[in-house]
Amino acid sequence: MTLTFKFRNLGYGVPWCAALLVCQLALMTCFPVLCIHAQEFSLPLQGKWELALEEGSSSRHSPAGLAFLQQVDLPGTLNRAGIGEPDQTKPEKVREVMLFLKAKHEFVGTAWYRKTIHVPAHAESMRAVLLMERVMWKSSVFVNGTLVSEADSLSTPHEHDLTDVLKPGANELVIAVDNTRQYDLNSHDMAHGYTQQTQIMWNGVLGDFAIHFLPTTGLGSLRIDADPETRVVQVITSNTLPAEHQIRLTLTDPQSSEIVRQVFQANPDKRYTFEVPGHVIPWDEFSPALYSLEAELIHADSTVQSITQRFGFRSLVTSGKELRINGRTLYLRGTLECCIFPLTGHPPVSVEEWTQLYQSAKDYGLNHLRFHSWCPPKAAFEAADAVGIYLQVEPPNWSTTFGSDEASAAFIEAEARRIIETYGNHPSFCLMSMGNELQGDFDRMHHLVEALKAKDRRRLYTTTSFTFEKGHGKFPESVDDFFITQYTDKGWVRGQGVFDSQYPDFQTDYSAAVEHLPVPLITHEIGQYSVYPNLKEIDKYTGVLDPVNFKAIRLDLEHKGLLHLAEDYLMASGMLAKILYKEEIERALKTEGISGFQLLDLHDFPGQGTALVGLLDAFWDSKGIIDGAAFRQFCSELVPLIWMPKAVYRSSEVLELEFGVANHLPEAMKQALRVELLDAEGKVHFSKETEPRSIPAGKTSRLGNVSIDLSDFRTPASLRLRLSMPQSGHENHWQIWIYPDAEAQQLENGVLVTRDYEEAMQALGAGASVVLSPELEKLNGLEGKFVQVFWSPVHFPDQPGTMGLLIDPEHPAFQSFPTEFHTNWQWWDLCKTSKTLEFGNLNIQPLIRVVDNFFKNRNLTNLFEVKVGKGKLVFSSMDLVSDLESRPEAAQLRTSLLQYMESDAFDPDATLSPDQIKSFLKDT
Repeated sequence: MTLTFKFRNLGYGVPWCAALLVCQLALMTCFPVLCIHAQEFSLPLQGKWELALEEGSSSRHSPAGLAFLQQVDLPGTLNRAGIGEPDQTKPEKVREVMLFLKAKHEFVGTAWYRKTIHVPAHAESMRAVLLMERVMWKSSVFVNGTLVSEADSLSTPHEHDLTDVLKPGANELVIAVDNTRQYDLNSHDMAHGYTQQTQIMWNGVLGDFAIHFLPTTGLGSLRIDADPETRVVQVITSNTLPAEHQIRLTLTDPQSSEIVRQVFQANPDKRYTFEVPGHVIPWDEFSPALYSLEAELIHADSTVQSITQRFGFRSLVTSGKELRINGRTLYLRGTLECCIFPLTGHPPVSVEEWTQLYQSAKDYGLNHLRFHSWCPPKAAFEAADAVGIYLQVEPPNWSTTFGSDEASAAFIEAEARRIIETYGNHPSFCLMSMGNELQGDFDRMHHLVEALKAKDRRRLYTTTSFTFEKGHGKFPESVDDFFITQYTDKGWVRGQGVFDSQYPDFQTDYSAAVEHLPVPLITHEIGQYSVYPNLKEIDKYTGVLDPVNFKAIRLDLEHKGLLHLAEDYLMASGMLAKILYKEEIERALKTEGISGFQLLDLHDFPGQGTALVGLLDAFWDSKGIIDGAAFRQFCSELVPLIWMPKAVYRSSEVLELEFGVANHLPEAMKQALRVELLDAEGKVHFSKETEPRSIPAGKTSRLGNVSIDLSDFRTPASLRLRLSMPQSGHENHWQIWIYPDAEAQQLENGVLVTRDYEEAMQALGAGASVVLSPELEKLNGLEGKFVQVFWSPVHFPDQPGTMGLLIDPEHPAFQSFPTEFHTNWQWWDLCKTSKTLEFGNLNIQPLIRVVDNFFKNRNLTNLFEVKVGKGKLVFSSMDLVSDLESRPEAAQLRTSLLQYMESDAFDPDATLSPDQIKSFLKDT
């Protein structure tokens, strides 16, 4: 029985799953030769392969003498097959354990895969190309014992030309995959194209895996340039074709209707240009319109080869400090993707999985992903094309000495060229950087950027995604189309350098730091606010990775009797992170001259010291901190914004605020805006709605002012400002606190407030109630912080390491100081004028527990109550004494504590001795 097929969509980057399906069906019916008598066809290679393993890189020139003692499925990885050295890591809270998730099985060396394949007789006159979509790192192919070729890309498919070595009938095919380090990409193997930090150093083959039998005279690959303004399409073939051949180009629109069919005579410059009649739909996030181009190679009136490629009409340029897509302003709301796939240890190769990931990002208002120091497989581009996500791609490069090693630099340059050649037709491929935080030979980096621009201008390029190199990083490089940084030569453009050092205000932006820049700026890795681990996440690791780091934290908490606090720690630190991420994003939106931001990260980064900086976990699942609808209030294409000087007010003040909208929809609009002030029960205390206002597209506009008299608030209140757009339903929220005017006193109704230990002990001995708030310089303790741990307490251990406050808001001590269970802006001054005390095993119940980082898990506080002698003490390591007229938060907390201490509710359970109290003070 003979099977005859014509497969029309072959070649990398174009659909050929139908061919594979037919070939699989043939295999299932026991045909030894697949898809025969075809003009062009593919021989799928999935299934069982014999396996032999060698430690390290192999110097063999032949597989002869190897012992093939196992079998494994390909495509796949040895990790997923459970092959390799079993991990013996014990869950101990030490740095080596806490660095990253551990692979349950690890093999770093050369794996030899062997299979007998059958080649049909008629294929002898065809070109045969073995394609392996994703390999780590070097592949060597042997046919019938002879070495054919080698490949070493981490970013693009490995292709091996087998034309001259395959014979009709049975052939022994051996593929050696060496996943040891081939080139030095960075220190500690942290570039995400080759790392154990997120992606693991797997061995195997992923994705498309087949031998393609092609005509000896073929099109090669297609490059498609499509201009939405001129509607001109230029098609460039990679192969030069004989003059007697023709190319027939057929264009279909997103509804699959044919709109152009044109025949060209083959020409030496390989370029074929036509104009689309009528209107074309440009590709962008709002309308990810994809067209299909079929290119047929014709000879003697017969089709020799056919390739179909999807693409979009998309123009991306810069205009001064603006990004412009299809003639309108583009604002990027992005996050990083650092090859974090904790079930497989490798990136997905299916469109469905990438679509789900992108949809999670879009659910949280994002339109952009940066692939930090790696390039994803084709399915990532195909899904982004269909969903409408703007991608930034990088070679696997995180070098701090770029250019010092010639072989490594040449590899990165080759990778960059391969990336744009392989994935360049995808409209989602919008931005490209040469790597992450690069240092070294910037002249060589410039030459690389210039070479890529000369080769392909369908996207924008930048030298590096930020750098710490002296003399660089604060101003764009001369070749940069856009600039990624965390600060300029005029100051910070992300909250890391602001939020813990400047009293919180909500009208400052970064305009002064960016107004002089010549190109668009995208803020680098904003956020990085560490959230306490979700220990329930441990059960989700059912794949190749073991969360030994999480298990170590759980055991440590169990040992210290703190496990019951784990979820509270998660939520308290997570809510503070949410508050900070909100302000990060809004400041970026308010700054004229910023064209977008890149979060680090919307989801967790489980490497580099367990950097759990996400509001979602490593699986892109919610931690229960905030959902997509709430996040989109301040992170979306349309965001209501306010400008106000502070968050804490006295009732004698007038709240002056300005309001406006960041509109990054394609079109301008006209809508009314409503400003409201609501209490915790939802009662509206102030409301004002404007007449419909014109809201331009592509910018943030200030649209009006409001003054709110606060004199009616005679008791402490936490209130919510709401700015809404009733017509569209968009709204955003901010919290403020109002305290009545009050005189601070040192002694009130028998409660002594003192800074002096001896005075406090004397009063306590006499049975008094005392607030002891010593001078900060006399306290033993950690630096008081408002912002929690940056990135990771393991990766960066030399930081105070706290993660916010955990408070019982119903405790009577806070009856006159409205608070949630977590840190919010009204705690800023109190946190910054404090020391954090470690109380170890002392028998106290803190009024405020300071959340420690998960690497130390200490008992920490800055406010506790206790009995001492005959008296009762509230010990505050927050300053409740000095300069209270200009510190309304401290004055109000002091008042609330004094009211509590005067009441019958003040009856501490725990007792400490004077010497135990003295242990919190420095020995003077």
